[in-house]
Amino acid sequence: MAVKLSCFILFFMLIESNVFAYQYQVGNLQAWNIPTSSDPKVYTNWPKKLTFRIGDSLMFLYPPSQDSLIQVTKESYNTCNLKNPILYMNDGNSLFNITSPGVFYFTSGASGHCEKSQKLQISVYASDGSLPEPPAYGPSGALADSAPSYPTVFGGIPTGPSPSSSSSLNVKTSVLIGVVIGVLVCGLAGDKI
Repeated sequence: MAVKLSCFILFFMLIESNVFAYQYQVGNLQAWNIPTSSDPKVYTNWPKKLTFRIGDSLMFLYPPSQDSLIQVTKESYNTCNLKNPILYMNDGNSLFNITSPGVFYFTSGASGHCEKSQKLQISVYASDGSLPEPPAYGPSGALADSAPSYPTVFGGIPTGPSPSSSSSLNVKTSVLIGVVIGVLVCGLAGDKI
């Protein structure tokens, strides 16, 4: 009986080790807003405590009549330039899905809020530990007019498989093989006990 229980626990640990994705409420705050005087660096300090992975998502909550959220380039982030954002959200319940490694820059779309430190930078490392350069969005810093936008969920636009996706496939395949072998071994051991 103990062997079967151990096998059962091992089986679920192997399966769950590959499916965890987290949804982070930005800043662990009630709302995405201008930092308070008691925690003026909340959006600078908060991401340093976390490790973001592909599949995770960021939730920005705010009153839609008072604020919005934009994803911007590094240059626009540093200068608080709100013109030509990469993506724009204003529904008060904005979800950013992390679909690729890289550095992502966000700021409030409300005038004057970025200058008051309502902006966030996160880093998502590739599986090999590298941090890819952000994509070029052209001379204006914006995506082409034909680029799709998402009304309620946004993130990187999915593309075809890349050479690095084979390492992800190898990990998934090895986990699957491990699960199958574990089930067979546990089944055989269970019959002998």
